[in-house]
Amino acid sequence: MRLFVTNIKKRLLPLLFLLSFTAVLLFQSFSLPSIAQLPPQNRQEIRGVWLSSNDLNVFRSGAKVQSAMLKLQELNFNTVYPVVWNDGYTKYPSAVLQKKGIPFFFRGAEGQDVFADIIAQARSQGLLAIPWFEFGFMVPLTSELASAHPNWLTQKRDGTQTSISAAGEVAWLNPFHPEVQSFITELITEIMTKYNPDGIQFDDHMSLPVDFGYDKYTINLYTQETGNPPPSNPQAQAWIKWRADKITAFMVDLYQSVKAIKPNAIVSVSPNYYDFAYKFHLQDWLNWVRLGIVDELVMQVYRDDLNSFSSKITRPEVLESQQSIPVGIGIMAGLRGRLVTIAQVQSQVQAAQQRGLGVAFFYYESLWDIAPEPAPQRQSVYAALFPTSRRRDVSQITPRQPTFRTVSLPLFTRPSALTRARGYFLELSSAGGAPRRILLDTGSSGLRVPREFLGNTPIRRTGQTIRETLSDGTILEGELVYAPIRFGLIPTTEPVPIQIVTSRQCTAQRPNCSAKSGTPFSGIIGVNYFEKSLPYNPLRKLPGNLSNGFIITGNSNSNSNSNLTLGLTSENQAGFKMAAWTKQPAINGVEGDRWDSRLGGVCVTIALNATKIPCNARMIVDTATINGSIEVKSAATIGKLKAGVLGTANTLRLAINSVFDYSLTPGNRDGFNRWSLSISPQLQFPVFVNTGIGFLDRFDLLFDPVNGRQGFRPRSQST
Repeated sequence: MRLFVTNIKKRLLPLLFLLSFTAVLLFQSFSLPSIAQLPPQNRQEIRGVWLSSNDLNVFRSGAKVQSAMLKLQELNFNTVYPVVWNDGYTKYPSAVLQKKGIPFFFRGAEGQDVFADIIAQARSQGLLAIPWFEFGFMVPLTSELASAHPNWLTQKRDGTQTSISAAGEVAWLNPFHPEVQSFITELITEIMTKYNPDGIQFDDHMSLPVDFGYDKYTINLYTQETGNPPPSNPQAQAWIKWRADKITAFMVDLYQSVKAIKPNAIVSVSPNYYDFAYKFHLQDWLNWVRLGIVDELVMQVYRDDLNSFSSKITRPEVLESQQSIPVGIGIMAGLRGRLVTIAQVQSQVQAAQQRGLGVAFFYYESLWDIAPEPAPQRQSVYAALFPTSRRRDVSQITPRQPTFRTVSLPLFTRPSALTRARGYFLELSSAGGAPRRILLDTGSSGLRVPREFLGNTPIRRTGQTIRETLSDGTILEGELVYAPIRFGLIPTTEPVPIQIVTSRQCTAQRPNCSAKSGTPFSGIIGVNYFEKSLPYNPLRKLPGNLSNGFIITGNSNSNSNSNLTLGLTSENQAGFKMAAWTKQPAINGVEGDRWDSRLGGVCVTIALNATKIPCNARMIVDTATINGSIEVKSAATIGKLKAGVLGTANTLRLAINSVFDYSLTPGNRDGFNRWSLSISPQLQFPVFVNTGIGFLDRFDLLFDPVNGRQGFRPRSQST
C-alpha cells in the first residue's frame, strides 16, 4: 500500500504496520522446476526511489530535477519511479483523458511537461526511469472520472462504493469490466508510446479489496460462468480465486500490450507481502511471477521493527521470486508527519542486501530533506550503503518464461453458446478479447474464430484470404491475421496466425454440413502438428516447456470437465504406450517439425464381417468429430457388410500391437458409441478410422511433437 502525506489524520499506518496474516494456499496445478540462482552479474540490483505526488512540487522546477538526478547518480542510485497516475488524473498531458473531458492541470514552473523532464534528466545521469502507475484501479469517488462513469465502479455487498485506504476514502474501478480494462490499457500504451520509458510499475492498487465485486456487472458475469451467484461471504475461497484470476488474466494482456510496444521494457510490480495481497486484495502477484509477466518485484515492507521487517523479506515467495527476476524491498524513508531515523533505514537496507535483495525508498524528499538528521549525514550513509555503481541495462531484458514446466487447463463439454451435444472446448482469449470456449480439434491445425471473438489489442493484418474445408464439408473462409492469444492465464510468446472466419458454407458433396444448421460458429483451435499451410498449431508458441506437447484427459461419460495438460514431463508421461508418427517436409512459416498423425499399423475387426481386414489401417483420434467412422477404399474389404450405421451386432475392435486395444459395441448415442461404415473409392488408404470423441472416455491421449509420437494410456492408469 502506498502512503501519502496529505490528510495524514486519515492514515491507518499503525494498523497496517502491525498486520500479519497466515499463509494462503498457492496454486497446486503448477509443477515448479528447480531453477538456478541468477548469477550476480545478471541480478540487476535495484537501488530505487519513488517520486511521489508529494515530491512533484519540488520537481516543478527544471533546475531542481537536474540537481536531484545528479545527486542520486552520485550516490549510486540506479532507478527512479516517478508517479504517473494518481487521484484519477495523469501527471502528463493525456489524450486519453482529454477525450473523456478530463482536464490536465499539472505543469512545471516554466510550463514544461514535468514527467517528460524527469525521464530525460534521469536518463542523462544513467538512471532508469520507470513510471509508477500508482492508483491502479483506485479513484476518489468525487473524481471527474468516477462521476462520468458511475457504471465503471464496483461495490461491496451492502452497496457501498468506498473503502478507507492510506489515501483516505476511495472508490474502485471494476477490474472485471471490459471498458475499465480498455481504459487502463489505453493509458498504459499511451505512456509507453509517448515517453518511451524504461518500463512501467504497478503497485498494490492494481488490485481490488476482497469486500468488492458485488456490482451488477460482476454478479452477472460470475453467475454466467459458474451457474451460481457470488457467495455472500467475500472471503469464500472459490470467489476469491475467480476474482484474482480475472485480475491476473488482465495483467497478462497488459503485459503483452507493453511488450508489443517495447520488448525490453521492465514490467515492475510493487505489492504488499503475498498473504495480505492475495487474501485481502485479490492480487496474486506470485502467480504473475510464475507466469513470466513480471520483470522485477519491489515488495513493500514498511515496518519499524527490524525483526518484523526481516521476517517478511525471508518469506518463501520472496526467495522463489529471486530465482528468476531482480527483487527489491520497498523501505520507508519517512513521512512529513512521521520521520524515520537514518539508523533504521540503514539497518533495513543492510538486512535486504545480506539476502541479495535490492531496495527502493518511499519517497524522494524523505531521503534527506524531510528527516530528523541533517542532509549531509544521511547522504553519507547512502554513500556507504552503495559504495560502487550498479547501473542497470534494459538491453538484457528479454521475454520471460513461466517458472513451471506443466499446467493443467480445464476442457468444457459445451461452448458458451449451447450449440453442440458434446465436445471438448478450451477457453482462450484472442487479441485481449473476452475468454471464449473454442472447440478443441486434434484433427486439424490452426486457430479459426469469428471476428467478434477478438479484443482491442492491435493485430497484424495480412490481407490474405484463406479457405479451410472441415471433415464434415464445412468451408471456412476469412482473412489471415496475427494476434496474441492467451490459454487461460498462459500467454503465447508472440502473436500467432488466426483465421478470422467471415463466411461458412457447405461443399457440394456434403450439403448438410454444420454451416447449414445456422448455429453460431464457436471457433476451432486445431492442435494437430500436420499443418498443410497457415495458420499453424498455436500450441507451438507457448512459452518454455509448455510448447513441447500436451495430454488430453477425457471425462469418462460423466458431467465433470476434462483437462488439457500443457508441457510434457517424465512424471506426466508415466503409463503411456507410444506409437510413432511419420515426419513431413517443412513448410514456410511453420517452425518445428511437422508430423503426419494418421497412425499406421491399426488392426480393425468388425463382427459379422467374413473378410479379414489386414492390420494396415490408418487411424486418427479426432476430438472435433462426434461419432466414430470407418472408411474403406474397396467394398471387397468389408465383404457382405453394408455401408451405413453399425448395429449392436457389429462389435468393433481397434488395436495397435503393444500400444492399445479398444473394443466396443456400437449403439445410437451420439458422442459415445455411434459408428458408421462407408465406402470411399477416392480414399488414400485401404482403411481409414476416425475414432471420434468417445475414444477419450477410455484412453488419455498424448501428443509429442518433439519426438514425433502419440501416446495412449487406459483411463484406469491415469495419474
